[in-house]
Amino acid sequence: MGYYGTVTPNVILRNIMENPQWYTPYTPYQAEISQGRLESLINYQTMVKDLTGMDYSNASLLDEATAAAEAMTMCFSQTKKKKAVFYISKDVHPQNIDVIRTRAEPIGVKVVVSDYQTMDFSKDDVCGVLIQYPGTEGTVIDYAEFVEKIHKAGAMAVCATDLLALTMLKPPGEFGCDIVLGNAQRFGVPMGYGGPHAAFFCYIRQT
Repeated sequence: MGYYGTVTPNVILRNIMENPQWYTPYTPYQAEISQGRLESLINYQTMVKDLTGMDYSNASLLDEATAAAEAMTMCFSQTKKKKAVFYISKDVHPQNIDVIRTRAEPIGVKVVVSDYQTMDFSKDDVCGVLIQYPGTEGTVIDYAEFVEKIHKAGAMAVCATDLLALTMLKPPGEFGCDIVLGNAQRFGVPMGYGGPHAAFFCYIRQT
């Protein structure tokens, strides 16, 4: 469900994570002390963009569930709050669904959880759809045709994903997703009793 045991080799821990030369290559009294951190952030953002196939990446949000809730809010805002239904595929991680529901209630968004194949777009009231890729039980689905259906309905396609899985899978940006999100826990961060773990949030350039 989005959290995985990781092994970070000692050579990486000692020579990178425990080596301040990587994140602060200047002496402490210099004004440029933040230069190393900025370089690390742009490296992170570039990696996330490359893996997701998106145009822009942030750095970063609290966790994947928070990022998913922000995506829901963004979809609602994009319609100038005229479309108030947000669909969630039933194979999305349960913690993502719960946080979205909590954030949706006070702003008047109706959250509907269902199988992606039975979602109804006929009423022109859907602002966005969230899919999980791979799903919470590991299922990998080709969502290309479904994303086209979302766009024809005037809604935004949001994809919660796993960065490490994207080293093997087709990036969501390549099958048309508008927003891609997830967490970076897979890259050597301990599970920490469920997080939070730094989330990424990417979006594609609107034309």
